[in-house]
Amino acid sequence: MTRNDPIKHFFIWPALLIVLLISIFPLVYSLTTSFMSMRLVPPTPARFVGFGNYIDLLQNPRFWHVAGTTTLIAFISVGLQYVIGLSVALALNSKVPGEGIFRVSFLLPMLVAPVAVALIARQVLNPTMGPLNELMSALGFPNLPFLTQTSWALGSIIAVEVWQWTPFVILMLLAGLQTLPDDVYEAAALENATPWQQFRDITFPMLLPISVAVVFIRLIESYKIIDTVFVMTGGGPGISTETLTLFAYQEGFKKFNLGYTSALSFLFLIVITVIGLVYLAVLKPYLEKHK
Repeated sequence: MTRNDPIKHFFIWPALLIVLLISIFPLVYSLTTSFMSMRLVPPTPARFVGFGNYIDLLQNPRFWHVAGTTTLIAFISVGLQYVIGLSVALALNSKVPGEGIFRVSFLLPMLVAPVAVALIARQVLNPTMGPLNELMSALGFPNLPFLTQTSWALGSIIAVEVWQWTPFVILMLLAGLQTLPDDVYEAAALENATPWQQFRDITFPMLLPISVAVVFIRLIESYKIIDTVFVMTGGGPGISTETLTLFAYQEGFKKFNLGYTSALSFLFLIVITVIGLVYLAVLKPYLEKHK
């Protein structure tokens, strides 16, 4: 088949139509639904309300609360993942003894399903029967409200996120470190540059593009957190640990308020897009400088 052979259209157009059907149609349908008042329980006839659902959401204090909670979990957990991940990746790149064993063991948490990780964490952190509180009691300390007090519950969710997803950061940064040229470090050694100077002036700037990509990916994924929160706290106590996706689940699958849920989903998309654009715009000068 040559480049201009018309038979190529026989393969391209069916594939294009399938992609449009399975990706574009649900988005268009959901966007249309977000402008409608549509409930399944109790069943009410759909009616056009324009931006009514969006206005209701923006005037709902619960939406701003869950947006703030999601942002707090995402930024703190991703920040810790990056700091810990970079430290471990630098150590592994230094050819420590048993590097292979460390690399495999560090990757294990990432291979476990988030629901299973959350179930384990809920059992370990159980306020009355969890082994961690039993150990605290045996040592003479009072039980800690890991999942029943807001600050402890948020800290527990962040700790589980850091434990599970830091291996991804380690994997990506280690791959980036192993592509850095050795001759630059040899030249720095001839100039008697200290390890800190080599990290500050060579390693970190050359690792900046992959660091930006890793943090961006993890931020997007962290904003979509639902399974860990759902299993560990159910959004409680009260709604203090509820996230945007859990709020959408409550509205869509418990209240069957489809129009409201569609509007919430698109507001969530707008929030993620704005954060991504601001993040890339802030870092663009540094990326251009170290290109």
